[in-house]
Amino acid sequence: MWQEIIVALIVAAALVHFSTKYLPVSLRRRIVYTLGKRGFDEVKLARFFKTQGGGGCGDDGGGCSSCGSCDTTPTKSNTSTPQHRVIKLHVQR
Repeated sequence: MWQEIIVALIVAAALVHFSTKYLPVSLRRRIVYTLGKRGFDEVKLARFFKTQGGGGCGDDGGGCSSCGSCDTTPTKSNTSTPQHRVIKLHVQR
């Protein structure tokens, strides 16, 4: 019986680790929102699941530098579009 309880705890811990690290951000935000509606502290859940909280980039105190999604550094040729990185692949046959 103790073995089954220990295995269940290990599986639960693995599920929590998977949920906080490998799920897409949209699903993690939905989990935080749902658990917040059930009475859990939404701020602590947002930190635990590594989401921005409810509002966006500025909620965690890091501003736009925390996630990088607001980066609008202009390029030299066109100042109205954000800078994009290109990864060049060289296929060797």
